[in-house]
Order: sequence, then structure tokens, then C-alpha cells
Amino acid sequence: MKKRNSFTLIELLVVIAVLAGLMALLVPNFMQVRIKSRDMRRKNDLKGIQKALELYKLGQSIPIYPVSFTVCTPLVDGNSVVYMQKIPQDPSSQCNASPVSYYYLRDVSDSGKYTLCACLENINDPEGISCAGAPACSGTYYKLTEP
Repeated sequence: MKKRNSFTLIELLVVIAVLAGLMALLVPNFMQVRIKSRDMRRKNDLKGIQKALELYKLGQSIPIYPVSFTVCTPLVDGNSVVYMQKIPQDPSSQCNASPVSYYYLRDVSDSGKYTLCACLENINDPEGISCAGAPACSGTYYKLTEP
């Protein structure tokens, strides 16, 4: 009887089972890392928007914040001064897609106050809170206000 140089069916099944077990352990961790990465980008985007809003306020003769802004467009004032080339969009969506998960709410009674919110995917984020006035989100919000 000749000796064969191949794997038996049982050996192949054991290897497949081991690989499946490793995948079951690694995929959830990989997904969680991606969620945290997108949430970190959202927080950094809001900090950048906050800086642009402060520059906008300083550039006005009467120091006020803009009434509103649109993501994926520049933040400019009435004198065509650009304070931000392109207001960032949520990392998990395109500029022409919805829902938008960055919210800017200027205080109606005090034009020197605003709230910026971003919908976070990680509902257990330690910085996640509620954001009054913003549409409902499936997770929690990261919130910034005027300094």
C-alpha cells in the first residue's frame, strides 16, 4: 500500500473548526475598534467645528455665532471670509446621504450660545450624554458648547 501525502477529512475539519473559532473571537473586537475609531473622529470633527465657530464669532462686528451651517460646505460669513473650508460630515455617511448625525443648535434667546452634538455609535462611551433639541439617535451624543 502506498503512503499518501494528503490530509484526512478529520484533519481538515479540525483546521476549519480552529479557524472558525479564531474568527469568532477576532471579528467582534475588530468591529468594536472600528466603532471607537469613528467615534473619535466625530469628537475631533466637532472640536474643529467649534474652533471655526469661535473664529467666526471673533470676525463679526457684533460677536455672534452663525444661525446655521451645512455639512460638506464651507463656513463663510457675509463678507465671504472662509472660517472652515469644508464642514466635516459624519464618518459613516456620505455628504449627500442621510441621516446627518452632526447637529448645531444656536440658542434662540442668546446668539452668543450654541450646542454642537454628534451621535456616537458606542452607547457606553464615557463622554456620551443626551443632547436636548437634537433628533433622536440610536446611541448617545457627544456634546460641545461655546467655551
